[in-house]
Amino acid sequence: MANRTPPFAPFEWMIAWRYLRARRAEGGVSVMTWISLIGITLAVFALIATLAVRSGFRSEFVGTILGANAHVTVYNLGEVTAQGRIDRTIPDFADMAARLAQVPGVTRAAPLVRGQVMAAHRGRNSGVEVFGIRAGDLATLPAIAAGEQAQGELGDFPAGLAIGSGVARELGVAVGDRIKLISPEGVKTPFGTSPRVNAYEVAYIFTAGRYDIDRTRVYMPFGEAQIYFNREGVADEVEVMVEEPEAVEAMIPALRQAAGERAQVWTWRDASGGFLRALEVEDNVMFVILSILVLIAAMNIVSGLIMLVKNKGRDIGILRTIGLSEGSVLRVFFICGAFTGLIGTGLGVALGCLFAIYIDPIFSFVNFVMGGGVWDPAIRGIYALPAELHLADVLKAVALSLGLSFIVTIFPARRAARLNPVEALRYE
Repeated sequence: MANRTPPFAPFEWMIAWRYLRARRAEGGVSVMTWISLIGITLAVFALIATLAVRSGFRSEFVGTILGANAHVTVYNLGEVTAQGRIDRTIPDFADMAARLAQVPGVTRAAPLVRGQVMAAHRGRNSGVEVFGIRAGDLATLPAIAAGEQAQGELGDFPAGLAIGSGVARELGVAVGDRIKLISPEGVKTPFGTSPRVNAYEVAYIFTAGRYDIDRTRVYMPFGEAQIYFNREGVADEVEVMVEEPEAVEAMIPALRQAAGERAQVWTWRDASGGFLRALEVEDNVMFVILSILVLIAAMNIVSGLIMLVKNKGRDIGILRTIGLSEGSVLRVFFICGAFTGLIGTGLGVALGCLFAIYIDPIFSFVNFVMGGGVWDPAIRGIYALPAELHLADVLKAVALSLGLSFIVTIFPARRAARLNPVEALRYE
């Protein structure tokens, strides 16, 4: 009759539940079981929280890159001038931009003039990078045109400059103020090149979401930038936006063909590839480390079950004597251990998801307790700790925790099933 008992029969669940409910004085769940429950909960919580922060950090980083930078930059390899300098400017930038815009998948191709200058206002100086761009092209940059913390009207850009909030803060300027831009490569005279100093009104202040962009970037109307940087009739590069930035590598051959023989293509992955690869390596290492923590927490289940088997030796002998099979005894103690892993995993998932959802108030509280300055955007590039919860990450953590919990539970459960009933009842 015992051999025909279906696996995980109701009476097996009943016995396991009685053992889990029993007080320690009655030989029930030990302190080790509670330790393993808390350990699994904390390990799963740490794993989900880390995966959420990793996903959020990558999404935030890539989003700010794609929202304020070109997905693909096209520039000339350059030619040597009579003065021995390499000229990389693009004289036919309008035709090149038109050809690039015809490539399937391209949403925009805009010529740019770029240069590094010194910005000054009332005795305060800051090095900035100037992007000469057409007003219509600037309006298509989501991080610049659609920023929630923007000041001023983007429609006023043709009459002034658009500067990052970090630049404005460093110089102490607001919309309507005038700043001086000082370029070392200015007016050419018989006595050499003298610095060019022009004053411009601040028409728009943006917050792109990345510290390095907000702290250094200034946009200038394209025509004015050509005059200011001595680029009359030419552009420095053409920036291209595509529909699928993550799949930009597949478009490189078509973009090169449209740009011409002397053109070079530089994607956003080329510019940030080192950082993205570092993130991937860090993700893998952190997952392995946290998986080890889950394994260590799950190993405590073994200690708790071994103590439970020892305390319940007399009960096991009686159960075997009345006809309970080895398989039934194994499943009873497997349920005891697996239940611990299941409850710990559930609690860990709940805590991890709550952490990811309410990370902003949690981080604000930690920052308040620590007296501020916990997160330095100058080092990390973004202004807050991001978190993005993905179902795949949660399922990965659940599968890892339950898998390890179920595997380690098998060994003490087999020990209980193989216990000789004669030996168990000899001294009773």
